[in-house]
Amino acid sequence: MAADANRRRRRKGSSPEPEEKKPFWRRALRSLFIWGTAFALLALIFVGTAVYMTASSLPTYSALKSSQNGQMIVVRARDGTELVSLGPSYGKWLEYEQIPETMKTAMVSVEDRRFRSHIGVDPIGVVRSVWVRVQSGSWRQGGSTITQQLARNIFLNNNRTFGRKVKEAVLAVALETKFSKDEILELYLNKVYFGGGAYGIDAASRKFFGHPATDLSLAESAIIAGLVKAPSRYSPTADVAAAVSRGKVVMQVMEANGAISSARAAEIDLDTVRIAKEEGQNSVRYFTDWALPQLDLLLPYDTDEPIEVWTTLDVGMQRTATTAVQSNAPKGAEGALVSMDRDGAVLAMVGGTDYVTSNYNRAVQSVRQPGSAWKLFVYLAALEAGYTPQDMVVDEPVTIDGWSPRNSGGRFAGEIDVRSAFAYSKNTVAAQLGNEVGFGTVASMARRFGITTPISTLPAMVLGASEVRLIDMTRAFASVAANGTSVEPYGIVKVTGTDGDVIYERESRRAEVLVPQYVAAGITDLLQSAVATGTGRAADIGRPVAGKTGTTSSNKDGWFLGFSSGITTGVWMGRDDARAVPGLQGGRAPARAFAAFMRYAVKDRPVEQFDTELKLPDWQLEPDDEFLFGDPDDYYFVDEQGNLIEPGGQYEPLPPGAAPPPDRNRPDYADDPGPGGPPPAASDDFLDRATGARDPGLRAAPPAPGSRQTDPRSASGVSVTRGAGQPEATRPPAEAPRRPIGNAPQAIEPATRPGSP
Repeated sequence: MAADANRRRRRKGSSPEPEEKKPFWRRALRSLFIWGTAFALLALIFVGTAVYMTASSLPTYSALKSSQNGQMIVVRARDGTELVSLGPSYGKWLEYEQIPETMKTAMVSVEDRRFRSHIGVDPIGVVRSVWVRVQSGSWRQGGSTITQQLARNIFLNNNRTFGRKVKEAVLAVALETKFSKDEILELYLNKVYFGGGAYGIDAASRKFFGHPATDLSLAESAIIAGLVKAPSRYSPTADVAAAVSRGKVVMQVMEANGAISSARAAEIDLDTVRIAKEEGQNSVRYFTDWALPQLDLLLPYDTDEPIEVWTTLDVGMQRTATTAVQSNAPKGAEGALVSMDRDGAVLAMVGGTDYVTSNYNRAVQSVRQPGSAWKLFVYLAALEAGYTPQDMVVDEPVTIDGWSPRNSGGRFAGEIDVRSAFAYSKNTVAAQLGNEVGFGTVASMARRFGITTPISTLPAMVLGASEVRLIDMTRAFASVAANGTSVEPYGIVKVTGTDGDVIYERESRRAEVLVPQYVAAGITDLLQSAVATGTGRAADIGRPVAGKTGTTSSNKDGWFLGFSSGITTGVWMGRDDARAVPGLQGGRAPARAFAAFMRYAVKDRPVEQFDTELKLPDWQLEPDDEFLFGDPDDYYFVDEQGNLIEPGGQYEPLPPGAAPPPDRNRPDYADDPGPGGPPPAASDDFLDRATGARDPGLRAAPPAPGSRQTDPRSASGVSVTRGAGQPEATRPPAEAPRRPIGNAPQAIEPATRPGSP
């Protein structure tokens, strides 16, 4: 017992033995676990707070349904049919129950097969994506869930940055906490982009298959589901084969995931799926490219809401115009066509033979020389100056400032009437007329009728040396068809919003009189003759047609412009590089295209006869002296020395300082004129007519038949020979100059145009 006590005493008095130390890796792992747990808890608190704050700030479900990523514009034809849908197209919103089960199954299978089990972020998908990144050195496989894609489409962009991925994940979890799985899938299927401007399955189904999404088949659902991965690459509008091939991949994934049986998958042949063609895209876009930019000026305010634009385009006429241009344009050449109704409404517009190959709109953007079609303005100016279609002119060699025009074929017809000169497009006659009325006058006439491009006033301008636009030339001919009143081309009738409210509606505009009726009637007479017997015979369609051909040097451009039954159409053909086109003439391919189009365009319209009756103004119909001055016996005149000329022409010298006797034949004569003095010798009406104030058409008399003189009104002072057989101009009696008594100015002697009564 003593020994035991001693051992106990030794243990009490000795120092304790040191404890055994734990390995470093165990201590490091323990620290890492502790700090990791702390940081995880901190991150969880941070993420939870971020998710909570994000979820509380998310829009409501109804607000997310109505949000859109841009403005959709639906363009409609004049009969209300849809021509094209531009910008993002959203189609009809489908509730979850309305979406075909095959569409929901296909989308979940190919994009997010664990959609129903994750919280917005799929950890397995993230790990797989990271592993592929480590193996390949790049992000080859995305780990985004359907919820993440929805968050990105609605709130974020497609930048591939870590910060964006974190925001995307937070938003996805927030969406999952606020909305149910069915609501998220409904939002996704109605808002995701499928290419071709289509957002949502209904827009995609209508665009690619031509029917609503409620009618989607399994094969069509597979094709649409496959588009999400790369809409621009797999869209059927870009590559049908690629879209079908991607759809087959979706079918394989659905089979592998058990969404469909192997037998059902074997029954489906995606190669037989009918892809809807985009009607009118190859041609209508020329019109929409011209019309829609005008919305910036027409709409009273800026709006991002979807709008519908109601236009003037006629679907049948547009289709016929496209065929007419494509089938008649010479090989290697382009063609363009513009057709307008009598009020300027554009019924058809073709800017080239193929919009896909070239979207350059030659109908409104290209400027080309019009050739003889420009003679419209030359003859308008001549008719306004007093010429009539039956007046005689001389087709002979002429030189103006060193320029000598020649006719097609190099022959001269000699003395012909104006109608024939225009019908057979005589260049020498056009040159003489332009020189006589003045090249500046011709340019002014072209401006009056809507030509907007620069106009040369050199002599060669009468043959179409100035470049013009097809739409401007068509407008000019439409103004002639409107009896000489202004016509303004337009393509938009009204614009409405989604609720049907009218945002813009075109108001009818008052037309401006450009030329008198007799000028419009005269030029219509000439244009009708050009088609009936002249260079435009190929444009005959079996009813009255008025028009004019145009061909430039070396056959670089061919034109035909004309009208019938209230429709005016212009056609141009040529090469974009302005090289010669063998055989191209305005009276051939362009005239044939015009006829092919117009036969369809006017088929439902009544035949209209042209108004070619020349209702000439009085100054062209009445004898000059008698019309302007009345009966000479009714007036007293004095000679240059102040001697009184009695009625009947007898001279009676006035006594020195004596005043001329009053006119007792005046109804307002009084022996006592009163304090106001004697009344004037001539009324205001007389003075206006005598001075030409009421008739700007008064001009100097033409030379006698067969004479040669320099026209003081010409642009260059060229000598012009007039043909024989023209009637003498009416002139006053060869006697001393006569002036009305009083303060009236010397009476002006009007002139008559050769051939007028």
